[in-house]
Amino acid sequence: MKVVWSEKFIDSYTMDPAAASGRMEAILDVIRDKVSFVEANPASEGDIAACHTSAHIAYIRQIGIYEIAALAAGGAIQAAEIGMKEPCFGLIRPPGHHASANSCWGFCYFNNMAIALEKLKKDGKIRKALVLDIDLHFGDGTVNILGGKGYVTLVNPSSNSPADFLRQVEKPLASETYDVIGISAGFDYAREDWGGVLGESDYTDIGRMVRETARRTGAGFFAILEGGYNHRVLGHNCMALLEGMRED
Repeated sequence: MKVVWSEKFIDSYTMDPAAASGRMEAILDVIRDKVSFVEANPASEGDIAACHTSAHIAYIRQIGIYEIAALAAGGAIQAAEIGMKEPCFGLIRPPGHHASANSCWGFCYFNNMAIALEKLKKDGKIRKALVLDIDLHFGDGTVNILGGKGYVTLVNPSSNSPADFLRQVEKPLASETYDVIGISAGFDYAREDWGGVLGESDYTDIGRMVRETARRTGAGFFAILEGGYNHRVLGHNCMALLEGMRED
């Protein structure tokens, strides 16, 4: 399975938990020998501007985050493009799902998922998309940017029960067909992370359900990293999702 990645994502660009030292290594240590890596390239300013205002882009430059945020957005685009042919994961940071067109918060700067889907749409590769945001926190930025677009269905499961959470994931997969399914893969819903709900087998089930739906309907599918902050379990939960996504 291909993973879009850059060594530049190891650098700590701020002091927030998503930028913490050791976070990316916690994932790499688990997945390194089980995947093949593709070097991430930065998104163009034009691709970023499809989702963000010029004022917001200027602000991100001003605070010194533009280069790493553009690299994360570009990695998301690559994951989505590869995902149209085979399953792919974007091991990227900063995360993006709290970034709106003209504002951001929650460790996010550019909305990686929105930028990736808008690029696919612009290039004529998709007409309908599903975003499954499995992060603990509601993906308000993704909703703000894509909610009115018409071609995207946005699902943010929320539950204290693993079984109910999985039912919320399964419902949109069973009820509609899509050209691409994108997973905003936050792992802070994990049993040993902030959310305290999902186990490794649940992440595998999520990946499997998406893969089986994609194969049944001919959709592409990919995932990109959002949250997840317990370094001790983060890599294992990430690998569990990838095991579900990967081909048999």
